[in-house]
Amino acid sequence: MLNRLIHLSLTRRGAVLALALGMSIWGLWLSAGMRVDVLPDLDRPTVTVMTEAPGLAPEEVETLVTLHVETAMNGIPGVLRVRSASGVGLSIVWVEFDWGTDVFRNRQMVSERMDQIAERLPPDAHPGMAPISSIMGEVMLVSVTSPDRTVEPMELRWLAEWTLRPRIAAIPGVSQVTVMGGGLRQIQVTTTPERLRRHDVTIEDLVDAVRDAGANAAGGFLIEPNTESLIRITGRVESLEDVRMAVVAGRRPASVLVRDVADVAWGAAVPRGEAAADGRPAVILSIQKEPDADSVRLSARIDAELEALRPQLPAGVELNPRLFRQDTFIRTAIDNVLEALRDGTLLVVAVLLLFLWNIRASVVTLVAIPLSLLVTVAVFRAFGLSINTMTLGGLAVAIGELVDDSIVDVENIVRRLRENRARPDPLPVLTVVFRASCEVRNSIVYATLVLGAAIAPLLALSGIEGRLFAPVGIAYATALASSLLVSLTVTPALSSYLLAGGGGAGGRETAVLRLLKAAQARALGFLLPRPALVLVPTAAAVALAAWAFLRMGGEFLPPFNEGSLTINVVAEPGTSLAESGRLGGLAEALLREVPEVVSTARRTGRAELDEHAEGVNSSEIDVQLRPGRPRDAVLADIRERLSWMAGVRVSVGQPISHRIDHLMSGVRAQLAVKIYGPDLDVLRDRAAALSDGMRTIPGIVDLQVEPQVNIPQVRVRIRRDALQLHGLSAGHVAEALETALKGRTVARVPQGDASIDLVVWFDEAARRDPSAIGQALLTAPDGSRVPLAAVADIARAWGPNTVHREGLQRRIAVQCNVSGRDLDGVVASIQALEPGLALGPGYRVEYGGQFEARRDASRRIAVLFVVSILVIFLLLCRVLESWRAALQCMANLPMAFVGGVLAAWWFGDRTLSIASLIGFITLTGIVMRNGIMMISHYNHLMRHEREPFGSGMIVRGSLERLAPVLMTALTAGLGLVPLAMGKGEPGREMLHPLAIVVLGGLVSSTLLDQFVTPVLFRLFGRPLPPDGAEPPTPTEP
Repeated sequence: MLNRLIHLSLTRRGAVLALALGMSIWGLWLSAGMRVDVLPDLDRPTVTVMTEAPGLAPEEVETLVTLHVETAMNGIPGVLRVRSASGVGLSIVWVEFDWGTDVFRNRQMVSERMDQIAERLPPDAHPGMAPISSIMGEVMLVSVTSPDRTVEPMELRWLAEWTLRPRIAAIPGVSQVTVMGGGLRQIQVTTTPERLRRHDVTIEDLVDAVRDAGANAAGGFLIEPNTESLIRITGRVESLEDVRMAVVAGRRPASVLVRDVADVAWGAAVPRGEAAADGRPAVILSIQKEPDADSVRLSARIDAELEALRPQLPAGVELNPRLFRQDTFIRTAIDNVLEALRDGTLLVVAVLLLFLWNIRASVVTLVAIPLSLLVTVAVFRAFGLSINTMTLGGLAVAIGELVDDSIVDVENIVRRLRENRARPDPLPVLTVVFRASCEVRNSIVYATLVLGAAIAPLLALSGIEGRLFAPVGIAYATALASSLLVSLTVTPALSSYLLAGGGGAGGRETAVLRLLKAAQARALGFLLPRPALVLVPTAAAVALAAWAFLRMGGEFLPPFNEGSLTINVVAEPGTSLAESGRLGGLAEALLREVPEVVSTARRTGRAELDEHAEGVNSSEIDVQLRPGRPRDAVLADIRERLSWMAGVRVSVGQPISHRIDHLMSGVRAQLAVKIYGPDLDVLRDRAAALSDGMRTIPGIVDLQVEPQVNIPQVRVRIRRDALQLHGLSAGHVAEALETALKGRTVARVPQGDASIDLVVWFDEAARRDPSAIGQALLTAPDGSRVPLAAVADIARAWGPNTVHREGLQRRIAVQCNVSGRDLDGVVASIQALEPGLALGPGYRVEYGGQFEARRDASRRIAVLFVVSILVIFLLLCRVLESWRAALQCMANLPMAFVGGVLAAWWFGDRTLSIASLIGFITLTGIVMRNGIMMISHYNHLMRHEREPFGSGMIVRGSLERLAPVLMTALTAGLGLVPLAMGKGEPGREMLHPLAIVVLGGLVSSTLLDQFVTPVLFRLFGRPLPPDGAEPPTPTEP
């Protein structure tokens, strides 16, 4: 069938070339509209259930809210893990589903379960689902500031909430806009127990009066003989004076008004977070994208909208959309990988010219690169893949191999045309081209099939590693399949045009090739009778490589270089927002002293309904960097500067890396040691002991225990006997206390397109004084006034700040990052500490994060690699017609293993990542090509050219295959050089370990293969009977 395809391509060569041109134009058109992102889709389908539970302590949130939600979600089909955090007045439950499940179906199932448990939750607790967003969803931070301080922070927040946020949220592709900083504007009605008692009214009376002050109602219709009119009863609050004049108690001679018992004024809601930009107070908008949105195009649309909004801003207000931009990293990473593609292509061109020294032959060969790439782009578009660093990286890895099939075909065509011209009766050009293409057809096709079998494990990977590296495999396989199709169709057709004349085929070999052939002929003549001189050193090299491999450390992924940092500064739980803000500001000031820091954006605490649920003791600082010192030096400098801050814990990471770590383990660090158990005090004690031991382990940085500690509380304990005496209920007392201390929103006052909360509560001095709170009055059923102190005890106490759960169990995590040492070695040191923890029944330790992911991925890769080797062996048996020859061909594996291990040892910090292991898998298929080409040519010489088995045949076959073997190896290897040299560069860092393994393996296998394969074939090969049949040839057009 393939011979017929070659035959058809030659007889219809004009149509083939026209079709190739059309495919190129179509591929270019498709590439212009493709989605661009930094990484493939890493979003595990997750539904976040958030429940605001006003006034509840963390233990109460856990018991009354979180447990009910967790239990309901745990039984949903497809759920892999349920995690939760219960904080002050907030429950967050993350429901993680299996990869590939439909997120909308998942949300539907979660919604149904929420409906089932609604009646079990407290009356004020209303669970809701966070918007669908991406793990890499934060595309931009925009600050709103007033540098000359002419605009107050509360006005800036109002502007961000009601002018900027709605316009940005309306942009297609934006999932959510979270606003932090400034102050939420409110109309605040503040009173004191003393003022209420003086006028003999209660806080409930004041709430009723303020609520009724803004009542609107419908009075039906006024029906007249010919018309009817709507009756509107408008009592809406339009000014502060309307609230002040509301009647609290009707008495003679004068009613008690709100202004008599309370102050009415504009104010800001009690903040749970604040923000700063470059050390100055600011309002920051965090813009999240939808999962499938194009980050680059979306950022451009946001920029355009912000520019349109600038003229509408008051004087003295500035917008800065440059604090953090994901598209900056994307552009840098994509540009770096494109540069690797470009440089790899140029190196391939140099190799072709060096060996062929023939412009026409080089053009025929190089056509495979653009055609294969453009066909691959069309496949990307058909399957909904994006252009990202991993898909482009797959093409960069394959760039040298895209011409391999064409190299083998063109080199054989050039050689056969040269031989044909030397014949006394030359055959037609089409006949020579056809026979030359058919001669290498089997080796080309099976070499590509072997490559496909080798990289198939990439497509079967699951988890984060599968999401990252499967697109590499798809891009690589698609490009190779495209290059195979080009070599079977376009290459013969173009060769028949460009190589038909003498100039096309070339008169003689290049000087470089002649020298190499002469050297190899002498070496083989000496080594074939002396196989031990080849096999013994090779075996020793393999043994040395195996020794080095077993002593190398391990990590999950190479560290990213995002050009930005995320730094968490966590004070002791219980620290006030003001103090946390001061400490965060100090950290900002220290960071701005680092020469590479361009800007900082700080967010302390959390915004309303923010799923990250940080306490007010936590600050997150986004830092933009400029090029300068090496990344490790910059990180060390930052850690050194921040280490002088007393009373805080600091962790240094990067935005996307942090989110990937959080996806894997639930904490934002590379490694999480999780201790599970029922008692919070025991968990805290064991976590502290483990943390003390881990401080002595080399390589651990940013060590911290998850801040689940006791914090100060003011606890109001209701006395049941006193309630019975006065005829009051616990709910009555709790509601009055909630209003007095937390504030109660009694109405929303419209103001233009916005609305403002109207809040009633005690003033700040009363809220801070427990004894004053006790003087607040309650109304008994008989109308008498009862002070709160008569029915409740108010005292200071301690309680947990937050409670974390996972898998329906309480847990605490000790988290850290690793620097200057491999992850496996660090975990082994931590595991040695476990016996000293003395964990009792019901308690256990688990390791999460990158270690867990690497361990699982390594096991899967090992199994898939064995399956891949078996498939490759069967393919080799088919193409080489002998299991003996297949085993000889597979001798390339240990030869490639030598170079791959040595390259990883010297250039990979003696550490193997998942990318390195995938490099070994990829190398398996690449190095088989050389063996297939050499052994299949030995067979061809014996079958079709009647060469007798022996040293002479082996030397001839080796010399005739020297040029294609070296060219394919050099193009494949040199095409990887830009990636191999890209350690630490954005976009290239992920594929650097893969590239150095493949490049090192190619060097060793190619050098050794020139001698080991001939020697093995001389020892174990078998003669084949001649076969004189020739394939049918096409006629001249």
